[in-house]
Amino acid sequence: MRDATLTVHHPKVDDREFASLAPGVERASTIVFDSAAAYATRGQRDLDSYSYGMHGTPTQRVLEAQLTALEGGAKTVVLPSGQAAIAVVFLSVLKPGDHVLVAETAYPPVAGLCRNFLDTLGIVWSTYPPGTGAAIADHIRPETRLIWTESPGSTTMEIEDIPAIVKVAKAKGIYTGIDNTWATPLLFKPLAHGVDFSMQALTKYPGGHSDILMGSVSVSDPDLRKGLRDVMRMLGFHTAPDAISLVLRGLETMAVRLAHAGRVATDLAFAIDSAHPVEVLTPVLPDSPGHVLWKRDFIGASGLFSVVLPEAWESRLDAALDALEVFAIGASWGGTRSLIAPMSVAAHRVTSEPRNSRIILRLSIGLEDPKDLKADLDRFFGILAEA
Repeated sequence: MRDATLTVHHPKVDDREFASLAPGVERASTIVFDSAAAYATRGQRDLDSYSYGMHGTPTQRVLEAQLTALEGGAKTVVLPSGQAAIAVVFLSVLKPGDHVLVAETAYPPVAGLCRNFLDTLGIVWSTYPPGTGAAIADHIRPETRLIWTESPGSTTMEIEDIPAIVKVAKAKGIYTGIDNTWATPLLFKPLAHGVDFSMQALTKYPGGHSDILMGSVSVSDPDLRKGLRDVMRMLGFHTAPDAISLVLRGLETMAVRLAHAGRVATDLAFAIDSAHPVEVLTPVLPDSPGHVLWKRDFIGASGLFSVVLPEAWESRLDAALDALEVFAIGASWGGTRSLIAPMSVAAHRVTSEPRNSRIILRLSIGLEDPKDLKADLDRFFGILAEA
C-alpha cells in the first residue's frame, strides 16, 4: 500500500493480553461489514447488534446492560437527556386520540411536552393530584393509555402509592411509567412493583459529576423496548460514547455517593426542621404525609430535599444566597457539589396547597464535609431570620 492509503487504514494489533477494568470507548458513525451479504441483510440484525453508529456501540451496550441489571429489567435504552427519555416513552405508546394521565407534581417540562407538542398531535392529557393512590381510577378515561408518575414529586417531595396505581392501571390495560431519578434503582425498583417504564435522568446520580446530560428507560417487556428503539431511530436520537463512558465511571461510585448524600441530607433536614420556623419537605421526616409509604417501598433517601420559606423571609433571600460559601446556586442535582435553588411551583400545580405559592428552596447535598455544609446553612438561615 502507498502512503496515502496507509494513513487511512489502521493496522490490526494483538489485544488478547489487554484486560482493562475500564470499558473501552468505541466511537463510530459507520459500521463496516465482512461481506456484501452481511451488508445486504443488515436490517435483519437484532436490536443488540450493530448496523450504524447511531443505533449504539459496544460502549453503549455495556451501559444498557449495567442499568438493566440494576433495574432488574429485561432491556434498557439510553437517550441524550432525561426529558428525551420521557418524550420517547410517551411517543412509543401514545397515538392521536389517546389520553395520558400525568402526576401534577411531575418534572414541569413534562407538562410542557404535553401542552406544546402532544396536544398538536391530538394526544390528550390531564393531571392527577399528589397522593392519589388507588383513587387514580377516578381520573382515568376510556381513552387513557399511559399513567405517568414521579415519586417523590418534583420539588414538593410527595410520595405516591405506586403499587396501588399499578394495580388499577393493570386491571384496565393501561401502561405505567415513572421518573425514578430521586431514588435511582438503588433505593427503589419500579419494575419490581409492576411499572412498565422506569426512567431516570443519568445526568444526576449515575453521572454524578455535573458534566453530562443523559437519560435512560428500562423495561421488563422486550416488546416495549422495541417501541422505544423505533421512536429513537425515527427521531434520530443518539448518545455520544464519550458521555456514556463518564456515566459508566460514575456508576462505580454511585452507591457510596448516594449513601453519603442521603445520610447527610437526612441529618440536615432534621436539624433545619428542629431549629427554624420553616416547612421541610422530605419523606424521611416522620410527620411527612408520605413517610409511611416511603418506609414501605424505599430502602433509603437520596440527597435532595426542599424547604418552604416564611413569607417574611423572602425579602432577604437574595442576600442570604449571595452569602453562601459552600453551597452553589444552581439547578440540577446529584453531583459532588452541594446546590441550592429557589423554586416556584405555583404555575405547575392545580391542587390547592398554601405552600405552592411560597418560594421553595431545593437543596441537593454533595460530598463536602457535613460540618462545612451545616455552618453554611446556619449562616444562611441566620441572615434570613434577621429582624
